[in-house]
Amino acid sequence: MNALPKLAAAPLFAASPATGSVRRADADADYARLGIDRRIVAAWEDGQREGTGPGHFEWWYFDSHLDDGATVVVVFNTKPTSNPGAPLSPLVTINVTLPDGRVIDKAYRAKPEEFSAAKDGCDVRIGANRFTGDLHRYRITAAIEEVSVDIELVGGVPSWRPKSGHVYFDKGDGSPARYFAWLNAVPQGRVTIDYRVGDTRMKGTGIGYHDHNWGDAPMAKLMHDWYWARAKIGPYSAVTSYVTASADYGYAPQTVFLLARDGVVVAEDERKVAFAAEHVATDGKTGKPVADITRYTYADGDLRYVLTFERERTILRQVFADKLPFLKRTMARLAGVDSAYLRFTGRASVEKFEGGRLVERFSDPAIWELMYLGHALPAKA
Repeated sequence: MNALPKLAAAPLFAASPATGSVRRADADADYARLGIDRRIVAAWEDGQREGTGPGHFEWWYFDSHLDDGATVVVVFNTKPTSNPGAPLSPLVTINVTLPDGRVIDKAYRAKPEEFSAAKDGCDVRIGANRFTGDLHRYRITAAIEEVSVDIELVGGVPSWRPKSGHVYFDKGDGSPARYFAWLNAVPQGRVTIDYRVGDTRMKGTGIGYHDHNWGDAPMAKLMHDWYWARAKIGPYSAVTSYVTASADYGYAPQTVFLLARDGVVVAEDERKVAFAAEHVATDGKTGKPVADITRYTYADGDLRYVLTFERERTILRQVFADKLPFLKRTMARLAGVDSAYLRFTGRASVEKFEGGRLVERFSDPAIWELMYLGHALPAKA
């Protein structure tokens, strides 16, 4: 029997006093105002939900882990994550890790008039690239320079959101609360993909995922960092995140946890989840603390699920200031901008305990990320 991990439900560093608060919207009035059902996700929720003006952002995300060991990640953005204050600046990114370990990272920066998105469902176009679907079946086509992908994703777990999917950040100073929203349109599905790198064309199948985020304020104003992960582990499908708010909100933590078995949700109450990070070291390129192991423990009476992610490789490192033009990059560094993004692959395992006895354990490959929007802070003693 494996020993249960040491639980840590608090932020990984000391919180500072702040008047702000963070609230996951779950009151009846929240659902009425948003026009959504508590349990049923409607197709229009994966359509365009946010404006494209300065301070507003939105993206549609897809990733897959293929049977041949390759990973493919495609994201359609209304603007770069590094510059949410910009006007509409459409962006498509493709990240491919080939079975031999080579990593290809491509970006297409489009003109504003090249963007369109439906509001009654997911149909996003950026230039000749398209991301479309109906909460169950999706088609994604994108081509940037010598790399192209043609993807079909068919859901195996119903669409889901944590409560209403909206988290509100209130400074407590009388100013309007801001929000960050998230819809898990396809928590897990089967992928069929044709992809090309140069003159080499490949076909593959595997496990895929699609989610959708939007908000009305720069993320760096609201959040300090987050871990996010998804995995297909034996008969289980998992989606998790651990988000730490910015200093204005006392570094308050928010957890997201979804665990399904054979397509049926078995655990989703984030109040029963504790997060822990282990073997944390500073990444040399980004200067951010990175954990080799992240762990989510769900406890409900005698029932426990322990979900563990063990990092084997970092497949993407981005220092956001480095993506800006020289003048803006210099100004950003002088202003103390210190945001970075890392994407990892490794092993995910799920353990089920009943009355302290291990009754199930599965392990499979997984992909996850660390978004770090603020300065690295010292760990708690």
